[in-house]
Amino acid sequence: QVQPVESGGGSVQAGGSLRLSCAVSGYASGTSMAWFRQAPGKEREGVAALHGGGQSPSYADSVKGRFTIFQDNAKNTLYLQVNSLKPGDAAMYYCAADFIPPARPMATYEYRYWGQGTQVTVSS
Repeated sequence: QVQPVESGGGSVQAGGSLRLSCAVSGYASGTSMAWFRQAPGKEREGVAALHGGGQSPSYADSVKGRFTIFQDNAKNTLYLQVNSLKPGDAAMYYCAADFIPPARPMATYEYRYWGQGTQVTVSS
């Protein structure tokens, strides 16, 4: 059973940084993982994805150059470094995982395993 558990969210001022973590129990080599976010009244959207096949990570255009996704295999943990935060980045951030390599890494339907989310609040 794969179970992602997120942490690291918080409240920061615009321009600030956070490092979100996702500990994944049941992780196996080759697992594809991704970060999504959902703001109130909006659909859940892909932010960044790390392919299990070793390809380069994918990023949403809105976060390129500011967010970095990476993992620590020894700790079975996925991270999202978020820098230069904007009020528009405020959302619940979710970690997702699956053993099947996604055809569309930023699509929610590609992932079967989801965490409960960690809240990011950005004040202007």
